[in-house]
Amino acid sequence: MTVKRIHIRTLNLDELKAHIIGLGEPAFRAKQVYEWVWKKQVTSFEEMPNIGKQLQEKLAETYFFDGLTVEDQQISTDKTIKCAFGIDGQTQVIEGVLIPTTSRMTACISSQVGCSLACAFCATGRLKMMQNLSAGEIVDQVLYLKNLAATKYDTSLTNIVYMGMGEPLLNYKNVVKSTEILTDPNGLAMSPKRITVSTAGIAKMIKKLGDDDVKFNLAISLHAANDKKRHKIMEINETNNLEALSEALVYFHEKTGSRITFEYIIFKDFNDQLEDARELAEFAKAVPCKINIIEYNPIDGGIYQQADRQKVDDFAAFLEEKCNLIVNVRRSRGKDIDAACGQLANKNKLIDKRILKD
Repeated sequence: MTVKRIHIRTLNLDELKAHIIGLGEPAFRAKQVYEWVWKKQVTSFEEMPNIGKQLQEKLAETYFFDGLTVEDQQISTDKTIKCAFGIDGQTQVIEGVLIPTTSRMTACISSQVGCSLACAFCATGRLKMMQNLSAGEIVDQVLYLKNLAATKYDTSLTNIVYMGMGEPLLNYKNVVKSTEILTDPNGLAMSPKRITVSTAGIAKMIKKLGDDDVKFNLAISLHAANDKKRHKIMEINETNNLEALSEALVYFHEKTGSRITFEYIIFKDFNDQLEDARELAEFAKAVPCKINIIEYNPIDGGIYQQADRQKVDDFAAFLEEKCNLIVNVRRSRGKDIDAACGQLANKNKLIDKRILKD
């Protein structure tokens, strides 16, 4: 019987050590292999001369490297780079984005192929949910974008955001495991405070994050702070309304002590009034937080429009000056290549149109 091989980067050091001991090899071999995989980023066991040929062959029978292929790459006028990654022998496509700014270099990565949430303003929400990504497939996106930052811009990756395709908390196990691998001192050794996981707001899983005492940052895709409006643009609000979401966030903060980030895409004549800002401020006061006001990025066939610049500025000023909240206005990057927030999968010729929702 053929044994299905496992992606080597889905393993943490303890898991690898247990397997290597099971092969009758000394435990220190695991540390050697792990350093080759992460510090030197080799792509075959033959490139690990100090572990011996016998162990090389044993590992090759069980594990493989890098299940992603780069199918397409686009560079924006603002230097943002969008990559289309093929998985499962190129039968599925996901997208990841490298976002350079003056102060940071961010990898925006996907957690699922497609999405089940169908948010009205998001291109990815039009796709059917096809499958969860493994921890290794998530990590591989980061590694590719990290190396791209080094070769293209001669700089290090500073931040990772789980804000690409999919809902991270519906792939809970693999997402959390990928953050553990990325922050392992023996691996990429990223600070957990440089990692942000964004969710549309699944109350049960937010509480689980608190119980698991995660160290990364949590962001909530809010976009409206009354149930009527949020129902209209986000189906998830029907089963996870604002009261349930607030309760879960209070629980999460009590467990972890972490500050929440609220993401608020601002749409013209929908959620851009000062009354909307008052509702947002009232909701946000439940937990220590900061608010990112995000410029809307239109998608093909979308019904929403970008809010007027003055409305956005007035909205942010009200929250800062009248409500004493920490507010950042995020101007879009990568719009010309459909790499901006909410645009992933928009106009991507590689994404099979058969996976579009009916």
